[in-house]
Amino acid sequence: MKRTPRSEVKIRSTHLEEKARKKAAILGKAAARLFNEKGYIETSLEDITAAAKVSKGAIYHYFSSKSELLFFILNDYMDIILDGLEENLSRIPEPVDKIRYVIQRHIRLYCNHSALAKTLMHDTHCLPARYFKLIAKKEQAYFQMVAGALATIFEGNISKERLTVLTFTLFGMCNWIYVWYNPKGSVTPQGLAEIISDTFLNGVILSENPSECSSTEQQRGRP
Repeated sequence: MKRTPRSEVKIRSTHLEEKARKKAAILGKAAARLFNEKGYIETSLEDITAAAKVSKGAIYHYFSSKSELLFFILNDYMDIILDGLEENLSRIPEPVDKIRYVIQRHIRLYCNHSALAKTLMHDTHCLPARYFKLIAKKEQAYFQMVAGALATIFEGNISKERLTVLTFTLFGMCNWIYVWYNPKGSVTPQGLAEIISDTFLNGVILSENPSECSSTEQQRGRP
């Protein structure tokens, strides 16, 4: 799957040349860190330019407002999440392995882009309506891909309502780590992904479809 196309809404930061995009990304990362520390509302454009070590006027070359800067951060992170996911899932034959891949990838992206991920968790609701809808559309696309991977475990024999609950449960397990998890601690991102995978698959999926999960665990050399 090719990188998700930019929105057709005319937003200055989505029509930048590559060199300008890299500079805008530097501002975005500085802003995301400040949003994490101080909160979106409390952070001013002056705070961001000071943290990024650019002039106050420079930020307006890339962004028309703080809300457009927030959109740029969230839009780029959602593009990172969606990039190649559908194609990669289609190449994984075993349903349970699809879920393990989704979890491992979600944790890895969080650890590599933690400031952006936390901003998505905390500050999406601060977007103006037109920006919010664009991010929500990409979040829905991600949700549908993960739900589709989950559905393969049940071979389609699961109600829409139950599939929705299970998908939200999985996202809750993966997303809530931003509150407590330290990637530099004793539990590695790979180790965390395995714990979440085992807990979800053995605790939730096993009760629904034991043969599917147990056969995969045997293949991985587990009792």
